[in-house]
Amino acid sequence: MVEMELTKIVIDEKRHDQLIVLKEKNGERVLPIVIGLAEASAIKMKISGFNPPRPLTHDLLHATIKDLEATVEQIIIDRLEENTFHAKLVLHTSSGNTKTIDCRPSDSIALAVRAHAPIFVEDEVIKKSEIFNQNKQ
Repeated sequence: MVEMELTKIVIDEKRHDQLIVLKEKNGERVLPIVIGLAEASAIKMKISGFNPPRPLTHDLLHATIKDLEATVEQIIIDRLEENTFHAKLVLHTSSGNTKTIDCRPSDSIALAVRAHAPIFVEDEVIKKSEIFNQNKQ
């Protein structure tokens, strides 16, 4: 697995799809992921320091995880199938258990920025994405 960090969010309110770009933490590879406007906005608001007067969906989920005495240990983008990325949210409970929950990469990244959790991507996903992006050019 490769640790990556969020480096770019592209929001175009006229389009349906937005783009986030992850970059290899100690390298040069990048992974662009198309996400929805709501998720892109949720990520951008948190990064920019905006605190809404009432919790939004990702804030609610993060607060729920904390109130259940668990932590977001990491997120893992683990598959790319039919041009769709798949991710896992890895939680660590106060009893010492680890729970892995299937989720969309956009939701997992929105939670990762709230929990300050690391983002990992399977190396095979990066390689598949590179091939896919080269074929689109």
